[in-house]
Amino acid sequence: MLPVHPSQGNKMAQNTVTVFWFRRDLRLEDNAGLYHALHSGAPVLPLFIFDLEILDKLRDRSDRRVAFIHIALQRLHHVLKNHGSTLLVKIGRPLEIWQKLLSEYSVGQVYTNEDYEPDAIRRDEQVGALLQSHGIPFHSSKDQVIFARHQVVKENGAPYTVYTPYKNKWLSHLTPEDIAPCNSQDHLQGMLFQVTSPLPPLSGIGFKENNAVFSEPLLDEQRIRIYHQQRDIPAVAGTSRLSEHLRFGTVSIRHLVRQAREWNQIWLQELIWREFFSQILYHFPQVVDQPFKKAYAAVPWREDKTEFNRWCEGQTGYPIVDAGMRELNQTGFMHNRVRMITASFLCKHLLLPWLWGERYFAEKLLDYDLASNNGNWQWAAGCGCDAAPYFRVFNPDLQTQKFDPQRRYIKRWVPEVDTAAYPKPMVNHTAARIRAISTYRQALADKKT
Repeated sequence: MLPVHPSQGNKMAQNTVTVFWFRRDLRLEDNAGLYHALHSGAPVLPLFIFDLEILDKLRDRSDRRVAFIHIALQRLHHVLKNHGSTLLVKIGRPLEIWQKLLSEYSVGQVYTNEDYEPDAIRRDEQVGALLQSHGIPFHSSKDQVIFARHQVVKENGAPYTVYTPYKNKWLSHLTPEDIAPCNSQDHLQGMLFQVTSPLPPLSGIGFKENNAVFSEPLLDEQRIRIYHQQRDIPAVAGTSRLSEHLRFGTVSIRHLVRQAREWNQIWLQELIWREFFSQILYHFPQVVDQPFKKAYAAVPWREDKTEFNRWCEGQTGYPIVDAGMRELNQTGFMHNRVRMITASFLCKHLLLPWLWGERYFAEKLLDYDLASNNGNWQWAAGCGCDAAPYFRVFNPDLQTQKFDPQRRYIKRWVPEVDTAAYPKPMVNHTAARIRAISTYRQALADKKT
């Protein structure tokens, strides 16, 4: 088989190829869609598209997530070279890219992995229609979740909207086959199309180099075995720190669930939360910009941009809140417990729109996942599925006493905390709590009348 270089322009390749389209699955190991592609009977052309529909919306040209993806692609590129191929990387709008690819290559089949976000579903419908018009099958595999959108539902087929019964059904359905690895990495040799394509630099896609760090997705057994004891303590490394790897698919969810079942049931339940929110987003796509519980649309949020900016900058005068926001701004990460505290503070103490906070996190979080971010923000605001009651208002000081009593986390991110340079609290906790509960109660009462 002769190698084909993209510079050959519109010259049709003589050999029929199967295309595997990488998206949220940037690994060669245990990749369901890639496994099926490698068994398609034709050489596999590995493809990744830098989607301008997504990238053009990013305001920060030094976005750490783009750098993370770029580093992950470098790893793929290197391994594929050892197997006589490279990753074909394109930049543009997916439908336009596919139109061009079909003129450059004789594509027999296309394989990929499912994505349940509304924009991704629309993208795949458009690309699928294009491929169908050319008589090309478009295969999509379950890979980023253990159970797909319709696999864990009520007896009547309706989706679950409360976590606990969903979790119980999820656990009762789980079999060894559901988490068995797809050994895609064992079938690469001799199965790849011999394409030679350079990986564009970050500048080639309109982004700048930054200090993003790509640590290998290593699962720490000792840390996971005591996860339930340390997961709420922000000053210690008590969580898996694999959320960004799950987001971009540089680690397999099947691998994590196999280990979670053996090592820690509480961590397993956190992985199930991720799938719960994923199926909520699929079945109720309106949650992207509306409350799951429609009555909460009546809450009269205070649209105070000055106060919102103080929250964003970590200048609220509440040290645990400010520590979390500064950690987020500087690193792209925030500890899970602190995410709950900062989100509650924005919605309840300041009565600012939860959607403002959700979208700020969407800009900053390296592990940003629409389903989980949206679900957790609505939980904090009290308007989501399985929501905390609206009258639950976290007390930042009590949260500090419980989870950062020596203020190690706070002092790491707010070094001026005990000096005159640190701002006074924006609001009084007791007064803010009373205001929040009263506002929610009145809005819900008015909605009923």
